Amino acid sequence: MDPRSAALLDLDAVTLPWLRERSSAKWAYFPDDVLPAWVAEMDFPLAEPVARALHQAIDRSDIGYRSERGLADALAHYAGTQWDWELDPRLVQSVGDVLAGVAAAIEAFTAPGDGVVIMPPVYPPFFSTVTGVTHRTLVEVPLVTQAGEGGARDRAVMDRAGLAATFARPDVTACVLCSPHNPTGTVFTREELAWLADCAAEHGVVVISDEIHAPLVLSGATFTPYLDVVDDDAQAVMVGSASKGWNVPGLKCAHVVGTRATMPRFREVTPLEVIYGAGHLGVLAAVAAYREGQPWLDAVVDVVDANMAMIDDVLTARLPLARYTRPEASYLAWIDLSAYELGDDPAPTILERGRVAVNAGPTFGSVGAGHVRVNAGTSPAIMAEILDRLMVGVGAGADAGA
Repeated sequence: MDPRSAALLDLDAVTLPWLRERSSAKWAYFPDDVLPAWVAEMDFPLAEPVARALHQAIDRSDIGYRSERGLADALAHYAGTQWDWELDPRLVQSVGDVLAGVAAAIEAFTAPGDGVVIMPPVYPPFFSTVTGVTHRTLVEVPLVTQAGEGGARDRAVMDRAGLAATFARPDVTACVLCSPHNPTGTVFTREELAWLADCAAEHGVVVISDEIHAPLVLSGATFTPYLDVVDDDAQAVMVGSASKGWNVPGLKCAHVVGTRATMPRFREVTPLEVIYGAGHLGVLAAVAAYREGQPWLDAVVDVVDANMAMIDDVLTARLPLARYTRPEASYLAWIDLSAYELGDDPAPTILERGRVAVNAGPTFGSVGAGHVRVNAGTSPAIMAEILDRLMVGVGAGADAGA
């Protein structure tokens, strides 16, 4: 890990006593003897440009309704410099959070009862958003494992045959894509996304791409926005946010980006309470993050990369029967513990034995049985403690799996 990353993030300040002063979900949900490594919040101090923007707003009592001023231009600037994507600011619309944007897009471009495709294992609220919020029919096309060749990592990839057959069904009208993918950490290539775009266009399926983890691409991978592989009139939208990259989910600001074909419809039919759901402080934080926050984020990615390598090393040495592929994006590690006979959901046993909270694999879909998701968005010292507790939770000593 680059020492400059530790200095920029002030990793010495990331201690358990300091973190336990927080009252957010990650730190408030479990008793103090439990080390939380579950919900997607990071442990680092706030990025200085973001903190400065928020302090300045408080100092001038600037806490009214959101204005959106500067958000679209800041996002377009970020997309151009980081992803080489020429984004039209006129096609950006703020919303309260990514799930609100996904739900609004489903409702804008599909009808009640229509089939909406998701690709498990995937972020658990995708299931409830499709069925419980928008009252559409859930259609699952699980990812498949592509074996690495020549020393390359295995990757979770789209099931092209399954998607093509499913998109051909007359009841299927939309697909919610998670890109980069949560929890597997796959960063889909431009070729993979272009194939999906062609298949969707052939069958008249609108693609709603959740790209909330896009700023958190790790070393060796390149992120491609879905809208950068489609034409200007494609039936597609992207939903994103600064919330994961800069750890500001509590400020409530996300953005929907459409095409010339989809944004007019989205704005026409989406309720005002969704359109105006973003918080003013969230907009200010996002503008600061996109304009000035990349050095801080680069340091975060450096630390997370090192933590993912630590997970790889520890599992290889102490849980050799575990299956883990280092993610290409995000600070979330997806680990298959099926060989250790902890049942379909290892998380409760790990919590009871090791006093560490991880996400339960089955909540990401039935294909998540035997898995856990571990949050690596923390200091190396706390990451080591998480892994030590995970070993205890699995029932593993230094000679685990031998």
